[in-house]
Amino acid sequence: MTKKINILANLKSDFASGLVVFLVALPLCLGIAMASGAPLFSGIISGIIGGIVVGYLSQSQLSVSGPAAGLTAIVLTAITDLGAFNIFLTAVFIAGLVQLLLGFIKAGSISNYFPTNVIEGMLAGIGIIIILKQLPHAFGYDSDFEGDEAFLQLDGSNTISAFTALLNHVELGSMIITAISLMILIAWDKIPALKKMKLIPGALIAVVIGVVLNEIFTATGSSLAIEKQHLVSLPIPTSIEELKTIITLPDFTAVTNSKVWITGLTIAVVASIETLLCIEAADRMDAQKRYTDTNVELKAQGIGNMLSSLLGGLPMTSVVVRTSANSNAGAKSKMSTMIHGILLLLSVMIIPAVLNKIPLATLAAILLLVGYKLAKPATFFHFWEKGKYQFVPFIATLIAVVFTDLLKGVALGIIISIIFVLKGNLKRAYSFRKEAYADGDIIHIDLAQEVSFLNKAAIKSTLKAIPENSRVIINAHDTVYIAHDILDLIREFKTTRAIDENIKVKLKGFKKAYQLQNTEESMNKVTFEHYYDAAKRKMVQKEIFNEENNK
Repeated sequence: MTKKINILANLKSDFASGLVVFLVALPLCLGIAMASGAPLFSGIISGIIGGIVVGYLSQSQLSVSGPAAGLTAIVLTAITDLGAFNIFLTAVFIAGLVQLLLGFIKAGSISNYFPTNVIEGMLAGIGIIIILKQLPHAFGYDSDFEGDEAFLQLDGSNTISAFTALLNHVELGSMIITAISLMILIAWDKIPALKKMKLIPGALIAVVIGVVLNEIFTATGSSLAIEKQHLVSLPIPTSIEELKTIITLPDFTAVTNSKVWITGLTIAVVASIETLLCIEAADRMDAQKRYTDTNVELKAQGIGNMLSSLLGGLPMTSVVVRTSANSNAGAKSKMSTMIHGILLLLSVMIIPAVLNKIPLATLAAILLLVGYKLAKPATFFHFWEKGKYQFVPFIATLIAVVFTDLLKGVALGIIISIIFVLKGNLKRAYSFRKEAYADGDIIHIDLAQEVSFLNKAAIKSTLKAIPENSRVIINAHDTVYIAHDILDLIREFKTTRAIDENIKVKLKGFKKAYQLQNTEESMNKVTFEHYYDAAKRKMVQKEIFNEENNK
């Protein structure tokens, strides 16, 4: 039974964390919309719906939904191929319907099969991406859009080459504001007296100081003044009529277009996988270790995408960057996510001009700390100490996420984990030990809980290597399942080769269903019967031979 949570119980901390997520989400919504070739306002609409509607319907207490960088390439290509943004919105509506269906057929259960080390590798990889992507913004170089997570950028460069270009575009004013913002954020995180001020997050103070400093630079005509292209750029409708023209409605006459359905299915699959990955990550971040019903999450995402498309918004997923910012800011319940959505809505309606004064350098400082907390050195040491079977999938996922994308990185990590599991099963299906014995060796073979056909080659090789005149004890006390292939192998060894090579076999712990007798006496009985049958055959053959000679 799921424990009911009062979302108003921690309003003070949830409001503060919601404010932080709002500050992080605002430029990300705009940047992803710009990179997708969609109207800027579509990103804001998606963020509002993701915060308020999906935040309310979801059972996750930390996850934050909105437009995702992982869908950018799909959206950009789809809008171009379909020829119009309103036709693309129809595909988003279909994607929402598919996600709703996936929720009802309980497809969300697949998330239970994501290994922990792969999820942690994904988070650490995203942390490194955030740091690499935000450093140029921190120095005043904003060629790449906010929220980009891909190694290869849309302008033809990549994450590494962006640092080379950065050296020629350093803005001293941005560097100063970044440094001051980082000092404020670190102080708020470390000094006990400041940490107690839960209602006023350090991110808000950093943003206010950043805006004030830049206003002073601008008013005094200083060369440190940050230019408009390095500030938040929120669309400002001057009237209700202009606001109406910004909102685009889907063109449902295109529902018969096969390309629309293909696009919708593609978005549904990719968005669902990214959401499930983020939900797993969010549950790992949760200090209270609450678990999310992933099938309910798919339904919530489906409803969110359908509603977003009807209002002209981009498709959404649960997003790791925003979720991480939410967790790090001290969120206690999903009220934080809803507050971030409400603040996005109010900001568009009331204070867009004020928000457009926020330097991107300040927001970069906030995200740099988020990235560091995701990719802390302690995480690397933790998995290193756990051994290669935990560390290799972790580091492989991390590297692949950084240099390709989230889905490819996770896929690689899962494949490596599966290979390790298969390799482990081949080795661990039984333990093999030998004890010195006066008349020979006693060889113990202890079978594991599950022995599948995958273990056939290893067990066959072990039985083949047993020397003549040995004593073998095969113990199945701990087994829950033994494949028929393995049972046949043991039966053939016991009744044929063991007798021919004078190997005494004792079976222990085999269930009646396995149709193998457990007693050592049974071995002696079989041995006796074997020799009795052989002797009887020889006697019969001798009698026949004598009769033929007498004739």
